[in-house]
Amino acid sequence: MVPNSEIREARRVGLFVTCLVNTMRPRVGFAALRLLEQSGCDVDVPQMQSCCGQPAFNSGDDEGTRQIACRIIEKFEEFDYVVVPSGSCGGMIKTHFVGLFEDQSEWFDRAQKLAAKTYELLSFLVDVCAWKPEGVRLDAAYTYHDSCSGLREMGVYEQPRKLLAAVEGLTFNPMVHSSECCGFGGTFCVKYSDISNAIVGEKADDVLATKARLLLGGDMGCLMNIAGKLNRDNHTRVTVMHTAEVLAGMAGDVRKSQDD
Repeated sequence: MVPNSEIREARRVGLFVTCLVNTMRPRVGFAALRLLEQSGCDVDVPQMQSCCGQPAFNSGDDEGTRQIACRIIEKFEEFDYVVVPSGSCGGMIKTHFVGLFEDQSEWFDRAQKLAAKTYELLSFLVDVCAWKPEGVRLDAAYTYHDSCSGLREMGVYEQPRKLLAAVEGLTFNPMVHSSECCGFGGTFCVKYSDISNAIVGEKADDVLATKARLLLGGDMGCLMNIAGKLNRDNHTRVTVMHTAEVLAGMAGDVRKSQDD
C-alpha cells in the first residue's frame, strides 16, 4: 500500500460500478471502493450512472450507444481517472466510445479525453497507484481466468497476478488456456447459446483440471458464466470470485485442500 502521506494530492477517481456488479454482485463494488481508498484515492460514485452501452453496441444500435456514451462522458469527465472493475466495460469506454463520434468533433474530443484516463481496477492499482495489499491472508489454492476484453483491450495480465502474489496463504495453480474465451461475450451467449455452452464447458474443464478451490478473474460476466456452468454440472467445490474481493479481504473462508 502507498501511505497517504506519500501522496501529495489525492487522485480524484470516478468509480464506474457496471450493471452486473450493481445488480448481481454489489460487494465487488464495495471491494473496489475499499481498495481505491486504501491506495490513497478520493473516490466518488456518480449517481444515475448507466450501462456502458455494450449490449446496444454489439447489437448494432450505434445511435442508442451514442446516447449512453454522452451520459457517461458528462457524468465522469470531471474526474482525474475513471476506474472500472471490469475489463469488458472498461474496454467499451476506452476503446469504442471514440469511434462512435468520428463525425462529431466536440464529442469526439471529449470521448478521447475520457478514454485516456479510463482504467480497469487491477491495472490502475498497480500501474498508477503502485499499490499492493498488506495484511491480507487467504489459505486457498486459486486459478485465474483472463477475460478477452481485459487482456486484449485493457492490457490486464501481470497486474492481478502481482497483486495476488502479495496475499499470504494463496497458492497459484495456473490454468491451461487461461486467456481463451469463456463463451459469454455479452449478447453472444444469448444469440448463440449452444456454441456459448460448448465454449464454457471447455473452460470449466480447464478450471477443474487445476484442482484449485478458487477461480478468480476481473470481469463479472465471465465469472458468472463459468460459475453457472460449474454449478449446472454439480462442480460446487469451486468458489468463483472477483479478484477485488480477495484483495479487499472479503473472500471469507475457502479451503486450501485440493482433494475432490
